[in-house]
Amino acid sequence: MRVLIKTTCFALLLAAGMAESSFAQKALTWQEVRDKFEAANPTLRAGAIGVDESRAQEITAFLRPNPNFTLSTDGTQLARYHGVWQPFMGTQFSTNFSYLHERQRKRELRLESAQKATSITTSGQTDLERNLVFSLRMVFVQTLQEKAILELAKENLVYYDHLLEVNRERFDAGAISHVDLDRLELQRVQYESDLQIAEESLETAKIVMLMLLNDRTPVDQFDVTGPFDFSVQIAPLDEIRQTALDTRPDLKAALQSIDKAKTDHRLAVANGSADPTFSAWYTYNPSFNNPNDHQTLGASVSIPLRIFDRNQGEKLRTQLDIDRNEELMEATRAQVFSDVDSAYATVSSTLTLLQPYKSKYLQQASRVRDTIAFSYEHGSASLLDFLNAQADYRSVQVNYLNLVASYLNAASQLNLAVGREVLP
Repeated sequence: MRVLIKTTCFALLLAAGMAESSFAQKALTWQEVRDKFEAANPTLRAGAIGVDESRAQEITAFLRPNPNFTLSTDGTQLARYHGVWQPFMGTQFSTNFSYLHERQRKRELRLESAQKATSITTSGQTDLERNLVFSLRMVFVQTLQEKAILELAKENLVYYDHLLEVNRERFDAGAISHVDLDRLELQRVQYESDLQIAEESLETAKIVMLMLLNDRTPVDQFDVTGPFDFSVQIAPLDEIRQTALDTRPDLKAALQSIDKAKTDHRLAVANGSADPTFSAWYTYNPSFNNPNDHQTLGASVSIPLRIFDRNQGEKLRTQLDIDRNEELMEATRAQVFSDVDSAYATVSSTLTLLQPYKSKYLQQASRVRDTIAFSYEHGSASLLDFLNAQADYRSVQVNYLNLVASYLNAASQLNLAVGREVLP
């Protein structure tokens, strides 16, 4: 009975450990990595707080001026009257209430300017996310590339070990010399080195991705997955250009800056106007000769005479700021076209190189390797031919994987230039 209980407990613990390991080893797709990044990256979260701060300034911009209340006394006489101590006899009490009235929609214009500043900040946050997601995508592609290279290194090592085993049998049978066998075994070092470098490069790429995700998961428990391939389908350049003009957040922020500059100019003109201050007061004065005339009411209006300062400097500055932002918008537009055209050319060039690799060179390299290996095993090819065929196959495979990574990075560059994903 005890043995059965121990066996059951061990099985349950083993199952729980396997389940936990399976959960920890779950590979994340690109969308899952991006969602995790947007939720946890501290730079993005700090930018989101900056947007909230800008919205808080809208509250301040729309506040009305505070009214003023004044209470004053005068005429206090410290004296006795008919033998009675009356310390406040004859004291005059006066209360005053005043309020500055803002004209020409100053408060509304301040709010409008603050709201447009928030829109610019929001576009800036979107642009920050665009650039950070591009960096994340580059690391994601690098991780997929290193995984593919690692699988290739393992495959090459297994294939070469099989050939070594065959050639050891040939050596035992006297078909090859000891020197040839030693040269074959020494060549294995290159495949072992490839495997070690690939493992180290994959671990480094994962560490960088974990840093961007602000994740403390151990490297050996973190993995990503996704298609490591290319697509020949790409939209026309004019269509991608138009998409970039409609989407790029930095261009949108430049257009919003022009709109805000125009609002700021209207606010500067409004600030050049005079704002009256309305006042009203109540006074209690017991010292009047008329016993029925102790309480008085009064009102006044105060209007500043804006003879010299009519906010001329700020009016001129905001007018010039409109022109400056228009020039900056044109520069940003030109940069958008440059980014799109450059990235599009890179994608097209990489596709031109990739297509013959996939349709022709990969099969040729594999066929040549297998043919030369078969010929060498049967004495129809030299050892040098055999080693060259192995090296050519390895070089073609690695070049192809690097070209696929170049295509994916170029696609990411095009997505960055457009402002959204137009290539997977």
